[in-house]
Amino acid sequence: MSFPWAQHYAPKHPVTQWLDERLPLPRLVYNAVGAGYPVPRNLNYFWNFGVLAGAALGIQIITGIILAMHYAANGAIAFDSVESIMRDVNSGWLLRYAHANGASFFFIVVYLHIFRGLYYGSYKAPREMVWLLGVVIFLLMMATAFMGYVLPWGQMSFWGAQVITGFFSAIPVVGDPIRIWLLGGFAPDNAALNRFFSLHYLLPFVIAGVIILHIWSLHIPGSNNPTGVDVKGPQDTVPFHPYYTAKDGFGLGVFLIAFSTLLFFAPNLLGHPDNYIPANPLSTPAHIVPEWYFLPFYAILKAFTFNFLWIPAKLWGVMAMFGSILLLFFLPWIDSSPVRSTNYRPLYRWFFWMLVADVLALGYLGQAEPSTFVVFASQVCAAYYFAHFLIILPIVSRIERPLPLPNSITESVLHGEKAEAAPFGTQTA
Repeated sequence: MSFPWAQHYAPKHPVTQWLDERLPLPRLVYNAVGAGYPVPRNLNYFWNFGVLAGAALGIQIITGIILAMHYAANGAIAFDSVESIMRDVNSGWLLRYAHANGASFFFIVVYLHIFRGLYYGSYKAPREMVWLLGVVIFLLMMATAFMGYVLPWGQMSFWGAQVITGFFSAIPVVGDPIRIWLLGGFAPDNAALNRFFSLHYLLPFVIAGVIILHIWSLHIPGSNNPTGVDVKGPQDTVPFHPYYTAKDGFGLGVFLIAFSTLLFFAPNLLGHPDNYIPANPLSTPAHIVPEWYFLPFYAILKAFTFNFLWIPAKLWGVMAMFGSILLLFFLPWIDSSPVRSTNYRPLYRWFFWMLVADVLALGYLGQAEPSTFVVFASQVCAAYYFAHFLIILPIVSRIERPLPLPNSITESVLHGEKAEAAPFGTQTA
């Protein structure tokens, strides 16, 4: 989508003119995040999480590069090299804790970003590609996080690798060869550490590349907004800078305060104490759990406890776990409602919050010790998760009677007051 009322970059100084003619980088930045990029004037703070995710990725890449200078991907000394980073490298403890907790904060803002997209219908046309690339980023994050969790080579690292890669052995015929190929052997060892370390180092840069495509695809139709109403003209927009750069700056400040609080006062809060025990293939931990951001999917995996038809329970669990993520790829076509924002969908709003509660319950059940109740509750919550997308959402999309939409973004901002069209770059409220 083109915005004819947007300001266009016109360098004045001879040096910037020369640079713009040969490498239009200033023009690119101006059109991407400056006054040359108009955005809806009613965006709330839930639109901060994209920038916060970028900041979290930046923290991970910077700290990861420095940590890689001191880490040894060898089963005999990997654990000791991490302890050496904590004790002997200048500010090594800070880098290691920032990297470990940065992963958690990265997932926190991405999960909020995803649920914001679900609530405001940001996956609907014409933004399907934005959503699909976002799901690709999420999958790459999960792969990167898993490989990074293996690198400290503690008890949870080793047995996490053993359990997660063991999922592939459930696939008939090709499962065991795939697992051996991933590990470089029959069990996690030096070969697996080297492979996971190299991929863990590489994938963040792949994520950064997909994020560029994600932002590029967003700039074609423009940003969605809380009403879900399309931009009608210049009165509905403001320039990204300075209005939203200031808003994002405030959100980034809150993010860094929360991150610093955890980093300096409770750096091990989100970790597992068993990972401070060196990996021992002969001693299985009493209760193996993944990192918290994998727990909902781990609960779905554990929900399948019996064989059905000719498919064993383990394979059902693996298919359901991966299917719960792949299902998001089809969401733009599953939800056929013409209304984007859940603010105007009173029936669907109830089911949205039930989905949020269901995912939180799955997260709790994923870390709970197995019992009859936990298994039953996991089965109920997993069933509702799939029912939400495959049954409830298509039916609600057809029978729901949405509330009246505002005629324009400006009308929703001014609550019905008459607004005069204003030139781009000014605000009427």
